[in-house]
Amino acid sequence: MKYFYKAMIGLDLTEMDDILIKKTIVYLKFLGIDKCYFVHVSKNLAVPDEILKNHPELLAPGDESIEALIKSKLDEFDFPESMDIEVFAEEGAHPLETLLRWAKIKDVDLIIMGRKEELEGNGSLAKGIAKKAPCSVLLLQERRPPGLPKKIMIPSDFSDHTDLIYDFGERISEELGAELIPVHLYEVPHGYSKTGKTFEEFAEIMKDNAQEDFKRFIQKFNHKELTCHFVLNNGEGQGKALLEEAQKIEADMILLGSRGKTKSAAILLGSVAEKLVLVNNILPMLIFKKKGETMGFFEALFKV
Repeated sequence: MKYFYKAMIGLDLTEMDDILIKKTIVYLKFLGIDKCYFVHVSKNLAVPDEILKNHPELLAPGDESIEALIKSKLDEFDFPESMDIEVFAEEGAHPLETLLRWAKIKDVDLIIMGRKEELEGNGSLAKGIAKKAPCSVLLLQERRPPGLPKKIMIPSDFSDHTDLIYDFGERISEELGAELIPVHLYEVPHGYSKTGKTFEEFAEIMKDNAQEDFKRFIQKFNHKELTCHFVLNNGEGQGKALLEEAQKIEADMILLGSRGKTKSAAILLGSVAEKLVLVNNILPMLIFKKKGETMGFFEALFKV
């Protein structure tokens, strides 16, 4: 089944590239990708001295040298024969903005980025892409073994936009034979003590209310009767609480959606999703965005 047609994969010329390429290949056929753009964006495209020592043949201008280096690296991997591959290197003072511009120019459906756990790097570029990309984003973690998911967790707030994520999740889980697990994070509001009820009593009220919201959501959009996990956040941080639940249920992928309340907001993540992106460098994460909704806002932001 075709989910995405064109993907852009961000490379940083470190050993993370080998990990990311290997993991990307696992997803290409399943996601229906026909064309891959491998791109490196840097503030300065001068080839590092340590690379020149190992590759003295790289005497062309910086962009051509780096493109040649990436092509040589890709030759080491077994891509599907029908895959159309294009490589380019770009210099820009703001790598995030440059990558987003290229996503628009190439009209990609999916951006794939790596998330490091032990290798050097703070992951700020991947986090920025997850937050602002005009298309879906797949974040693949450093240490996770390559493989397609068997348990997919969907953080859910039961809003209308969540319907799109459920629809997408149901399709991929059915094709993969994977289990789809909704998770809802609920909290006890400040001032609950004024009601005369204990924290535990009010937590139960909030959970019951969330369960009713879930039932109404399933009925309204005619989704499958999935078992939703309701998680009480005791103040440790929403992102951390969701990540801990994902590990508890042994999920091997997290499926998120953008905010989606308006067309302009569909390009951006909601606060809870953004917090989860910030703390998660353990599990693969697919951030689904309805591409057509985001482009007008994207163009307004970057004036392409």
